[in-house]
Amino acid sequence: MSGRVLLVDDEPGLREAVQAYLEDSNFSVDAASNAKDGWELLQQNFPDLVISDVMMPEVDGYQFLKQVREDPRFKTMPVVFLTAKGMTTDRIQGYQAGCDAYLPKPFDPEELVAIVENLLDRKAASKVTLGDGETPDLAALASQIAEIKAMLQGKGGIAQTPSPIKIDFTPREQSVLDLVSKGLMNKEIARDLNTSVRNVEKYVSRLFAKTGTNSRTELVRFALEHGLTD
Repeated sequence: MSGRVLLVDDEPGLREAVQAYLEDSNFSVDAASNAKDGWELLQQNFPDLVISDVMMPEVDGYQFLKQVREDPRFKTMPVVFLTAKGMTTDRIQGYQAGCDAYLPKPFDPEELVAIVENLLDRKAASKVTLGDGETPDLAALASQIAEIKAMLQGKGGIAQTPSPIKIDFTPREQSVLDLVSKGLMNKEIARDLNTSVRNVEKYVSRLFAKTGTNSRTELVRFALEHGLTD
């Protein structure tokens, strides 16, 4: 198991210890000492999962999570709360705020790694993609392509006036997004861009992460609604 994790905690000792343990477990870790820096890192690096302390100065974990969940790109981002507050009412508040797991301090680092791995496994299983060692669900993919083409013909109920949103795509990511939005399959996109199917799969996965979507249909709907593609 591997992946990119964002860790937000204002306690230097704990932050460094958790970061080191996660990196020893083959995760890439971006660390921030407060929610403001954490939000900037979240937008820059689009991690696979967020681990956040609750009790932080200025902006606490609940406020940080609210900000994360209000952004359509991060609605499905797994979030784990770490906190010294272990009361049942506090845990309920955490789950109501939208966290996926709640681990009171002190905790066993192995338990944290197990939680992270479980959440990332579930996240990966929820995505319909081609390649990356997975067996594609061709029926589901065909259905998605049909829905995309229906949207482009004006049958998908897309709002006529897009609500613009700023997302920093690389030129190649934008090219892939434009072609996905035209209903092209990965092989067709690879041929169009003179690259490999494997590379196209990676770009599509990055587009899922940057837009907070889990399928090609959701991606195209999101792009059309927010004016991200022609």
